Amino acid sequence: MIEVNLKGVWLCMKSEIGRMLETGGGAIVNTSSIAGLAGLPTSSGYVAAKHGVSGLTRTAGIEYATDNIRVNAVCPGFIATDMTREVMSRRGNEIMALVPARRMGEAREIAEMVCWLCSDRSGFVTGATYNVDGGYMAS
Repeated sequence: MIEVNLKGVWLCMKSEIGRMLETGGGAIVNTSSIAGLAGLPTSSGYVAAKHGVSGLTRTAGIEYATDNIRVNAVCPGFIATDMTREVMSRRGNEIMALVPARRMGEAREIAEMVCWLCSDRSGFVTGATYNVDGGYMAS
């Protein structure tokens, strides 16, 4: 869990930042999770990795701001994917009761946030994590 979800992000950023320093900047968008912002019972390895991604994102956002490199992260909530199908079949009603929007998110909604964070429209945004979670973290 740590190797893929945290070390993998760190290694990618190391390579991306090196290239961006050579070319004058850019935007990095990491994928964290609502589990990178709060605890989640039975998922300690995943939570630790995603908290690490959120912290790494904030720190790199600060460290590289003057190099014209923006580093942000999206924190998806419960998104309708093959990976979430099984847990939703077992606990869907319980989980949806915690989501103010009362629905699963769609992958395209995460993609829209990533596109915005990569665009010039978010030029003054760095070191931030954005929940795309139907209000889960707000409740």
